[in-house]
This record gives sequence, structure tokens and C-alpha cells, in this order.
Amino acid sequence: MKLTVVGGGSTYTPELIDGLARRREPAIEEIVLVDPDAERLDVVAEFCRRLLREAGHPARLRTTPDVVEAATGAAAVLLQLRVGGQQARYGDETFPLECGCVGQETTGAGGLAKALRTVPVVLDIAEHVRAVAPEAWIVNFTNPVGIVTRALLAEGHRAVGLCNVAITFSRWIAQLLDVTPDAVRLEHTGLNHLTWVRGVQVDGRDVLPDLLGEHAEAMSEHIGLPPELFRRLGAVPSYYLKYFYAHDEVVAQQRTSPPRAAVVADVERDLLKRYADPALTAKPEELSKRGGAYYSEAAVQLVHSLTSGGPAEEHVVNVRNDGALPFLPDDMVIETNSTVDGEGAEALPVRPLEPALAGLIGHVAGYEQLALDAALRGGRDRVADALLAHPLIGQHAIADQLADELVQRNAQFLPWAR
Repeated sequence: MKLTVVGGGSTYTPELIDGLARRREPAIEEIVLVDPDAERLDVVAEFCRRLLREAGHPARLRTTPDVVEAATGAAAVLLQLRVGGQQARYGDETFPLECGCVGQETTGAGGLAKALRTVPVVLDIAEHVRAVAPEAWIVNFTNPVGIVTRALLAEGHRAVGLCNVAITFSRWIAQLLDVTPDAVRLEHTGLNHLTWVRGVQVDGRDVLPDLLGEHAEAMSEHIGLPPELFRRLGAVPSYYLKYFYAHDEVVAQQRTSPPRAAVVADVERDLLKRYADPALTAKPEELSKRGGAYYSEAAVQLVHSLTSGGPAEEHVVNVRNDGALPFLPDDMVIETNSTVDGEGAEALPVRPLEPALAGLIGHVAGYEQLALDAALRGGRDRVADALLAHPLIGQHAIADQLADELVQRNAQFLPWAR
């Protein structure tokens, strides 16, 4: 089997390759890394080859800047690209602060900017993939995952969206409960980066009440929200919910702290230096600072379910709603427990959501529909309409100001804005 990674020059990539190597997935015979930055790609690829050799995995790894060449004959294509790089991310995380809004690369005005830059590029890549590998599965890890995956599915691509939040929570909760990771099944529901854990099954019993009673303080430190909130909700919110539940507090912190993009840029420079060391044959500790914990494990498991021809397995993925959340359109992409096999992913039934959760999901879903429309058709007013619909913005004067700033900053990536 051939596996293609678009954005293969990412410092994430060794995490993925390490996961493949440790799992010893025998079906993967060839891995092709694609990236326009040849110098960076060479450094990452050579380190990845050392990881494979050290683990004794026989897969051949090669590189190319050409998506068509890379995707030809592939069984799965992983998307992990960042249009505009860390420099564009820096803008996403800073310009909203001027209006008193949270600066973040996947939600609010920064998340919209990233969607506008990313959706057209991803759709172009997907068309090239379909032309040379029509049966290949596209596994999308590119943020904002929900919006990008919905764009892919709307165009008929064989796509599944993947985020590492669910598997990170699963592993973390297993540690809190002192059980093996395989013993934990989360009931994880919402939209990408807007999810809650509403149940934790261990040996067939829901231990979430025990978790909230005994470990709420530990979870609070990890997530950045007060333990009383978890108990009132009766659920564990993802760490991205702090942008909604503690918006002003987060903005105040962001105004006095370096943007995450600056931190990550420093980490990446250090990682690339480490990767270039021919003596390095194992993941460096610094990679844990890059983010994306357990991404490799989740990605390898998902690719296996999609391509192995085996029985359906359960994963938390980004998938068409198709009635799972009846208050959303069927073509909305939600993040939830799903069955996955060679035919794709299908959301499992979701028990009725509490009004506090359903209301916020519905609000953000409305924004995401407008955001995708703006990404596909362009136009300053469509951008402003999407911002107006976002619960973290919601005031017309601020939405207009942010729209003008967003378009001006990102004009080089938006053909309609030039």
C-alpha cells in the first residue's frame, strides 16, 4: 500500500512516521512526502528514514514536490498543510486582539482567515488526487478540520476529517483512572474544536460521574476552566471551549503573552536542527512541544480501518451529520463517535444533547456554513457576514472592522481580494 502525506515537510511528520513504524503496519510499503519547501522536506524525510530503519520497518520513503506524482496509486492521502505558514498564523492570532476578540488559528476571526486561505488549496489538491487515485481516501488533519472536511465531502471526495483532541482526552483520562487506554471509550460529540465528553465507558460502566467527582481539579488545570463548570455541565469540555467560556480572560492573557505562532516557530527551528543530526534515530523530546499529541496513533488507526478491508471499527472523526444531531443539516460535518470501514465513516447515534451544548453547536454551525460559503465564493461582505454570525464576535461594527483587516492581511492568498 502506498501512503501519501501532503505537507510532508511539517515538523509533525516524524510523529506520524514514528507511529507507523511502531505499529509495524505491514501493508504500508511506500510513503511519499509532498512539500514545496525542498530544503525542509529533505531534512524531515531523512530523519523519517532513520526512524523507519531503527524500527525495522521495510517501507520505502521518498519525496516529491508534485502532488500528482505522489498521489498516483495511493490508497490514502493525508493532508496536514498550512497555507501561509507560521507567518500567516501569527496574523490570525494577533489582529483579532485589536478588536478585543480572541486571537486563535481555528476559531473566531483567525479561524475564518485560515479557512479562506485553506479551502481552495485543499480542493485543488483533492481534484488532483481524484484524477490519479479515485479510490484513495483523503484523511484531513488540516485546520479548521470541520470546515475543510465539509468542503471536501460537498465535492464528492472520499474524505474523513481527523483531530487529535479525542484521542488525547482518551489517553489522559486513562491515566487519571489508572486503566489501560484500550479500556476507555469516550462519548465525544460536537463540532471540530467544539466538543464535549458526555460519557466515559470503562468495562461497560459510565464512570464520568466518578471522574467529575474525583478528578475535576486535575482536568481543570489541563483544560483551563473551573471544575465547578464541569460539574454543572455534567460533561468535560475540550480545551478549545475556554475561548467561549472564558473569552475575556483568554484575551487578557493573549495580550501579554507571545502568540503561539511565535512559540511554535522557535520550536520548529530547534526541531529541524535536531532532525538534521544524522545521529538522531528517535523522536526528540522537543517534539512534544509542537502539539498534535497522539496524532500519529489516531491517523494510523484510521488509515487501517479505511484500507484494510476488515470489519468496521469505532473512531472519533469528522463526518457528515446525516441526522445524528437532528437540529443540524445532514451535510453539516460533526465530530463524533463513528463506525469506519472500507466504505467510509458513518456517525453513530447521539443521545439528545443538553440545551446548553446544542445551542452553542447550532450557533457555531451557522457560522461554519457562512464561512464555507465565503471560502468558496469570496467577497468582503460574505466574510463580514460569517464574522457577524460567530458567537465570539456577533457585533456588526466589530465584524466589519475585522473583515476589512482580515481581507487586507490575506489578500495575497485570496484571488478575489487582489
